[in-house]
Amino acid sequence: MSGVERRSLAMSDEEKKLTSYHEGGHAIVALHVEGSDPIHKATIIPRGRALGLVMRLPERDALSMSRQKMLADLCVAFGGRIAEELTFGHDKVTTGAMNDIEQATRMARAMVTRFGMSDELGPIAYGENQEEVFLGHSVSRQQNVSESTAQKIDAEIHKIVDTCYGRAHDILTQHADDLHTLARGLLEYETLTGDEIVALLKGIPPMRAPYEEPEPQRGPGVSVPAAGRPRGPAIPVTPEPQPGR
Repeated sequence: MSGVERRSLAMSDEEKKLTSYHEGGHAIVALHVEGSDPIHKATIIPRGRALGLVMRLPERDALSMSRQKMLADLCVAFGGRIAEELTFGHDKVTTGAMNDIEQATRMARAMVTRFGMSDELGPIAYGENQEEVFLGHSVSRQQNVSESTAQKIDAEIHKIVDTCYGRAHDILTQHADDLHTLARGLLEYETLTGDEIVALLKGIPPMRAPYEEPEPQRGPGVSVPAAGRPRGPAIPVTPEPQPGR
């Protein structure tokens, strides 16, 4: 789902430690904010363009999203950056949260302009003001909202983002010990399932060797389908004779 593992990517010990706290921050917030999907897996093995990830999966098919769910996702998105700052200091914050910030900003803007979830602006859909270029010379500006309304939209987006950022900050401050425990676990095992994370925070380490891949999570409440029926013994295949041979 997130790309092929890039184990050949050389990461320094400092980068691995920072990544473990970044992903640990996402996971700790997801465990304690109401409305978040359960954690399926957390890893610091690079995949695609990401140095690590926390994968959350819904317990059942979701046809729509509630305000609570979207606010929870915003809190989780900021968990990585906040964990970096709390652990390493303001000047050590990296660009690793770039994609998190972009997604959070888009979601907050959609809540205000598309989903009618702003008490200040009400259930109205607002388009963005755009500039269109004709023949590479003249510029035409399409005015969809007034300047005063655009300022209110920006203020509401900031309000949602700041509130969720504050909630995530409070969670990580209150559960700092869990953050350190999970970060150490990710450094040792590289990949942890949601059940292993919950157990680790209770003082129960995974029952496997470090760097060994965990067993896939199965059972009630897990939305990942099984791979199919167990594979039986190999069936010998006899090649068919080819014409003219």
